[in-house]
Amino acid sequence: MDLESCVTIKKEWDIVGARQVGRDIAKKIGFGTVDQARIATAISELARNIYLYAGDGKICFEVIDTINQKGIRMIAIDAGPGIEDISQVMEDGYTTSGGLGAGLPGVKRLMDEFDIKSELGKGTEIKAVKWTR
Repeated sequence: MDLESCVTIKKEWDIVGARQVGRDIAKKIGFGTVDQARIATAISELARNIYLYAGDGKICFEVIDTINQKGIRMIAIDAGPGIEDISQVMEDGYTTSGGLGAGLPGVKRLMDEFDIKSELGKGTEIKAVKWTR
């Protein structure tokens, strides 16, 4: 299995592709069905954000396999407009797309580790990790 595989997000259908790749990797490294669903949901949210706000980007998956822990790292990267106020988008219920508003706070809750970096005019990079139990 690839240590790192990336899915390019350009069209809405790519969101489904990214979900599938992430779910397959999660299954292979031993995540149960509930955590696979959590991972797939987080991927959907990250991919949809790229599609809606940046128009173009990618989600990369990395298997983390150490002596103590096994997990999956997802890195969502885009060269979109960037996020002006990260603390605002991390508030529960904040939405600019009229969606469910689970958004990035939802991704943070679904995953075990979450990190966001964004620069106006340069883009955004979000890293999220889920560990096997």
